[in-house]
Amino acid sequence: MSIVEMKVPAIGESITEVTLSSWLKADGDYVNIDEPICEFESDKATLEFPAEASGKLIHVASEDDDLEIGALVAKIDTSVAAPAGGSAPAATKPAAETKTAAPAPAAPAPAAETKTYATGHPSPAAAKILAEAGIDASSVVGTGKDGRITKEDATRAASSGGKRLPADKSKGGATSSDATAAALGLSAATPAFSRNDRREKMSRMRRTIASRLVDAKNNSAMLTTFNEADMSAIFALRKKYQEKFVEKYGVKLGFMSIFSKACAQVLMEMPAVNATLDGDHLIYHDYVDISIAISTDTGLVVPPVHNVESQSFADIELKIKELAGKARSGKLTLDEMSGGTFSITNGGIFGSMLSTPILNKPQSAILGMHNIINRPIAVDGEVVIKPMMYLALSYDHRVIDGKNSVTFLVKVKELLEDRVKLMMSI
Repeated sequence: MSIVEMKVPAIGESITEVTLSSWLKADGDYVNIDEPICEFESDKATLEFPAEASGKLIHVASEDDDLEIGALVAKIDTSVAAPAGGSAPAATKPAAETKTAAPAPAAPAPAAETKTYATGHPSPAAAKILAEAGIDASSVVGTGKDGRITKEDATRAASSGGKRLPADKSKGGATSSDATAAALGLSAATPAFSRNDRREKMSRMRRTIASRLVDAKNNSAMLTTFNEADMSAIFALRKKYQEKFVEKYGVKLGFMSIFSKACAQVLMEMPAVNATLDGDHLIYHDYVDISIAISTDTGLVVPPVHNVESQSFADIELKIKELAGKARSGKLTLDEMSGGTFSITNGGIFGSMLSTPILNKPQSAILGMHNIINRPIAVDGEVVIKPMMYLALSYDHRVIDGKNSVTFLVKVKELLEDRVKLMMSI
């Protein structure tokens, strides 16, 4: 017997531990070299772990186990030969390995294997996605081993709006526990006025977010200053040029690129707001990398857009679109998650009127955008209705003085309210 040990690889400098979030291959399955066998969840991203050899997979670790770098995950018995008829589902085989006379199928078909316990059942990661989206697992076609529903199958079903779980009107709709049970293929109807509890381990990303937020709150002199901006000029800009912008660049001119450019311009003028505290030293950056807060099913991520001060509006919009797509599909790399000198978060997309954002350490400041509301304000002695947005700047008072924080926010407000000034960078 020849055994290959599969151990947690080194993932990044600051990552010392990962969580085995889900097995993609069952214990005893035959796997091919480089075929993903499980998923790891690190502090920053979800990563697939490929097989280092072909053979029979032997599980060592269990799902939800926390594993240190170098810990044993699984073993592969390379003395076991591949079963007749192929070893991997069609979806995982490399395309066109050998030339054949028969034409390739239009799309990978579900594995036509003997039905087992896995057939039609989602993996834990897939079950969670289906439950959150309210998708009935019986309506999802599994492309995994023996017809198992994979994370990719669940994501595809959720994005395409698959068959929703029926709501029980007598109980005011389906509960989250109903959705989870149905997604797992269970028939556990919850009675009316249920007082059942469910205990679930927090994901590694959620634990990391919690730890960092508490650290930012406890280990910085955080204050928040507020202002408001009249968004009329921005509305007029987007209304006048949106069509041509989309025609030329293939992406819409959104609020985020405009706010990013306005912040970058002021940050270059006020380097203290763009600085980082490192022990007894301040690190000043001659560039602006803005971390954009993106909400995903697994938590909030803040990948940075680099050199915003030198980027065009179109470049920023395209990069944000790329990062958001990768974040929501779990494909952000560690490099794409690293860095950032300033952050922007937009609670307004969820309807937030006002908030105090928490610092994204080791950064010293974060801007919070909020909902745009038509409100009566005084202009030249007259009351007029204007689309107004509250702005919030949270900052580390150890690095940034109150005067600088207020001045920064006023300058950003002025650029937002005068589009010519913003476009001319003055």
